Amino acid sequence: MRRTGPSRRVVARGQVVQTACRYFLRHGTVDMDALARDLAVSRATLYRVVGSRDGLLADVLWELADHLLDRARRRRTRAGVDGVLEITRYFVTALRGSAPFGAFLRAEPETARRLLTGGCVHRRAVLAQRSILLEAGERDRLWSGPGVDDLAYLYVRVVESTLYAELLSSRRPDLALAERTARAVLRQTR
Repeated sequence: MRRTGPSRRVVARGQVVQTACRYFLRHGTVDMDALARDLAVSRATLYRVVGSRDGLLADVLWELADHLLDRARRRRTRAGVDGVLEITRYFVTALRGSAPFGAFLRAEPETARRLLTGGCVHRRAVLAQRSILLEAGERDRLWSGPGVDDLAYLYVRVVESTLYAELLSSRRPDLALAERTARAVLRQTR
């Protein structure tokens, strides 16, 4: 017997993340109802594919950050400490100037704090920073061996303390202090 009724639309996680990225760039958030409508799926299907809004939002934030990091890495003109700082400077400036990201931080501070500093976005940032350290320090073998993982973690925490200063301590970001601190961390751990 043939089933007659509404057919189920199949949607892949990657498609959901890309659609959610576009939504985030327009609205500074991810609205699951609107996203389900945009994808022409039910909310239940959307949640089956992504698991949770936090999980999807973390993927969106990382996807956008990763694109920005790739652009910063391609623009790098120096090696070593100065090269790492050059990438970070570009990334921080671009992210802090992002209207959708700023809207998200203001509208959902608790979600932002949870996802950006304690979850998979942070872990991915540490892995990306490890790669940046190895790449920028390759010529002079500045950062190699087991200590590079700890350095990447510490460096990301310094950058996060500036990027998310308002979320973490209600302080205004001090980019000059963060750069001096990051430079000192990079120099002391060679």
